[in-house]
Parts: sequence; structure tokens; C-alpha cells
Amino acid sequence: MNQMQQIETQQRKFKASRDSILSEMKMLKEKRQQSEKTFMPKQRSLQSLEASLHAMESTRESLKAELGTDLLSQLSLEDQKRVDALNDEIRQLQQENRQLLNERIKLEGIITRVETYLNENLRKRLDQVEQELNELRETEGGTVLTATTSELEAINKRVKDTMARSEDLDNSIDKTEAGIKELQKSMERWKNMEEEHMDAINHDTKELEKMTNRQGMLLKKKEECMKKIRELGSLPQEAFEKYQTLSLKQLFRKLEQCNTELKKYSHVNKKALDQFVNFSEQKEKLIKRQEELDRGYKSIMELMNVLELRKYEAIQLTFKQVSKNFSEVFQKLVPGGKATLVMKKGDVEGSQSQDEGEGSGESERGSGSQSSVPSVDQFTGVGIRVSFTGKQGEMREMQQLSGGQKSLVALALIFAIQKCDPAPFYLFDEIDQALDAQHRKAVSDMIMELAVHAQFITTTFRPELLESADKFYGVRFRNKVSHIDVITAEMAKDFVEDDTTHG
Repeated sequence: MNQMQQIETQQRKFKASRDSILSEMKMLKEKRQQSEKTFMPKQRSLQSLEASLHAMESTRESLKAELGTDLLSQLSLEDQKRVDALNDEIRQLQQENRQLLNERIKLEGIITRVETYLNENLRKRLDQVEQELNELRETEGGTVLTATTSELEAINKRVKDTMARSEDLDNSIDKTEAGIKELQKSMERWKNMEEEHMDAINHDTKELEKMTNRQGMLLKKKEECMKKIRELGSLPQEAFEKYQTLSLKQLFRKLEQCNTELKKYSHVNKKALDQFVNFSEQKEKLIKRQEELDRGYKSIMELMNVLELRKYEAIQLTFKQVSKNFSEVFQKLVPGGKATLVMKKGDVEGSQSQDEGEGSGESERGSGSQSSVPSVDQFTGVGIRVSFTGKQGEMREMQQLSGGQKSLVALALIFAIQKCDPAPFYLFDEIDQALDAQHRKAVSDMIMELAVHAQFITTTFRPELLESADKFYGVRFRNKVSHIDVITAEMAKDFVEDDTTHG
């Protein structure tokens, strides 16, 4: 059957190609007829033009022959005028002849192109189409028929084979239908068995629901019993092992006996053992919690002691450095003088520590040996004791000094702190106002020494500080406005001298 279909499709393809070739032949014939229609009138016009050309050439030759004669001398004026007119007409005819020749050449070129197109393209295509038609006719008449007959014979053979196969298939189908019928019978039998099993399953599910309901009721009873057992109190493990082998009747008897015995002890707290166990567990947890808190408290106290010791050591180190620098600076400012810093403690130990001076560190170490960690809270302040003569018996406190001495001690303390913890710059406002010339010169030298590591800005009306200054500014008050100008050292000295003389 497949080969038959293939042959039919091939025949359809051949018919389609034949139809396309016939349509192309019709198209070519129509083009040929149109070209022939256009060719014939052009050929006729060409022949007429050629005839008129021959006639004109003959008239031209006759006229040339007549022109060669001596008739002009014998002609009258009218004849001469006529000859001139004829010459003009001859010229016009020659021009028309040239134009006609050009048109003839163009038409001949068109004719040659049309002929070449016909000969090379259309006629060849026509021959090819006719040849293909003849071949198709021959193939349809001979080869195609033989091929189709052979194919039909082969197809008939295949049809016979397919018929035989179809008979075999019919036999197999009959067998399979019989098998299907048997399978359907067995399927019906199995369906009946399935329905029976489903009925049994439904019956079992109903029974299972009843059993689950019963189980729920029994679980509730069990919970009630467990609740009653918990109310009775905790029982030892031996009691459970002891009564496992007894029957229900024996257990009920034992239960009645126990109930009668329990009625005698109805006033006793039945949950005492559980409460004891709970309280003992809570006690152990609280003890563990207390131990954890003690360890945390101990670690916190150790950290606090370390921090307190570091604070104490930092205060002692800073105090020693400042005290040392204070003594050195004071000796430079007051040659032959002596000054000490005193760390003040509480009210009880204050009177003792104020007289110790630099030796207060030893007393602090002694007090530290008594307690494990010295406390910083014992320090209440810092005291100063100075002597401008250098004698130990003439040591004075700040309340006993004059204004100039207080300002000098304050400057010494500032310079001592600057050596310990320097600042980027210092601003002093008339610090030498209450000092005498010797102390002003010492302060100026000290500022000049310390100006290497810091910047000092001072205001003064004394000449001593001007000697160590690097830059000078003058402040003038004009029209209720202050003006600051950069001035030279000579101008600053003149300003100070004028102020001292007028003051």
C-alpha cells in the first residue's frame, strides 16, 4: 500500500510538472505571437522605407545627371527658380533620407535583437518544451505504463501478502478476544472477591472503631487510677515488682486492705515525700546557684582589686613625678629654696601625712602592707609646703605665703605638671605682676627653657619677659575698640618703659 501511495504521489508530481510546462508553453506561444504581431508591421514599414529609399536614390542619380549638363545656361529665369526650388527640395529629401537611414539602422538593430531573442531563447525553450512533451507522451504511453504495471504486480503481490497477514492477524485477534473474555471472567471473579474483602474491611473498621472507643475509655480509667496513685504518694520500685505476679482478685483484696489501713492515717500528709524530694532538688539548685554567684563575686572583686591597685599605683607614680618636678622647678625659680608636695588623707591620718612630704610614699607602702589592696578613697587632696630660705624649720603652707609667693608657687606647680604631661600651648595673663625683678627673671628663663616643647603666650607690663620672647604684639585701645598689631622688640620695650614711668 505504501508503494501504491508513492506511485500516486509521483504521478501527481508528474501531472503538476506537466501542467506547469504546458502553462509555460502557453506563455511562450503568446509571447511569440505578440513578437510576430509586432514584427510584421515593422517589417512592412521597413520594406516601404526601403522602396522609398530606392526611389529617392534613383531620383537623386537622375537629378545628379541632370545637374551635370549645361541646361542651367539655357533655362529661363522661371526654370532656374524652379531648379533652385528643386535643389532645396533635394536637400530636404537628403536630410529626410539620412533620418530615415538612421531610423532604418535602429529598426534593423531592434529586429536583430528580437530575432536573436527568438532564436536563442524562445525557440530553444519551445523546442525543449515540445521535446519534454513528447518524452512525457512516450513515457505515458510506454515506460510509465510498463513501470506502473510492474509496480501494480508488485503491489498485488504485497496485497496478497497483506491479506495473508490480515488473515493471520484475524486468527490472532480471535485468540486474543477469547483470552480477553477469559480475563474478563477472571476479572469479574476478582471483583467479587474484592467486594467481599471490602465488606470484611468495613466490618473490621467498625470493630476497630469500637476497640478505639473502648481503648479511650480504658485510658481515661487508667489516668484516673494514676491520679489516685499520685494522690496516694510516691511508691518504692519494690512495690511494683512485688505485685506483678498477683491476679486481679488478689490485687483487689490487697486494695481493700490498704484502703482500710489508709483510713487510719487520713490525718497524715500524703504528699510529704514528694514535697521533700522537690524541696531537696530546689535546695541543690540553690546551692549550685550560690556557688556560681560566689565565684562571680570573687572574680568581680579580684577585678576591682586589680583596678584599684592600678589606680593607686598610677596616682602614686604621677604624684612622685609631679613632686620631683615641683621641687626641681622651685629650686630653679628660688635659688636656695625648698618645696615639697604632700598627699593628704582622711581626717584621722591627715595631720600625720601633711608633715611627711616626699616620704609619704613609704607610709602608703606601709599602709598597703596592712591591707591587701590600698584604697584610693583614702586620698583627700594635695598639700604644698615651701621654704624660700632653704631651712627645714621655716617650711610654710599656702595660707602663710604672700601674694607674690603664692603666684610663684602656682607657676612652679604648673611647670612641674607641664614636664610630666605637657600641653601644646599655655596662656599666662600678667603672671609677673606681683613678682620682684629676680623672680621675674627666673620665670622668664624657665619659660624660655620649656618653650622648646610647648608654646607660651603671656601678657606683661614688665621688661624681663620681653628678653626671652620670640614675637611681640601690641594691644591698643582706640575709639572704644581694641587693635592688635605686630611690633618689634624695641617698640615693646618702649611701651613697657612708658607704662612703668607713667604708672
